[in-house]
Amino acid sequence: MSWRGNLSRNLKELRFLFCQTSPTSAQTREFVLKNYKDLKTMNPKFPILIRECSGVDPQLWARYDMGVERYVRLDGLTESEINKKLEDLVKSGTSTNV
Repeated sequence: MSWRGNLSRNLKELRFLFCQTSPTSAQTREFVLKNYKDLKTMNPKFPILIRECSGVDPQLWARYDMGVERYVRLDGLTESEINKKLEDLVKSGTSTNV
């Protein structure tokens, strides 16, 4: 999982959005609890934002160079599927960088 150490190289910011209580956000909440520390340790100065809002569907947003943003919906995904979505967003950052 060497891509986890490349967050700051390929992205400008990462945002997790989810509801604090809804069942559809449960897997995303669990993913953040299990993985935030590892991601932050590997990318200490990289902004990883956690946004909780009642009733919002779980989403993962990535901001790249020049203000380009992409997002994926995370409702109904398992921890490994969320990890894969994050990996895809990070790796797609290499094609947006010049």
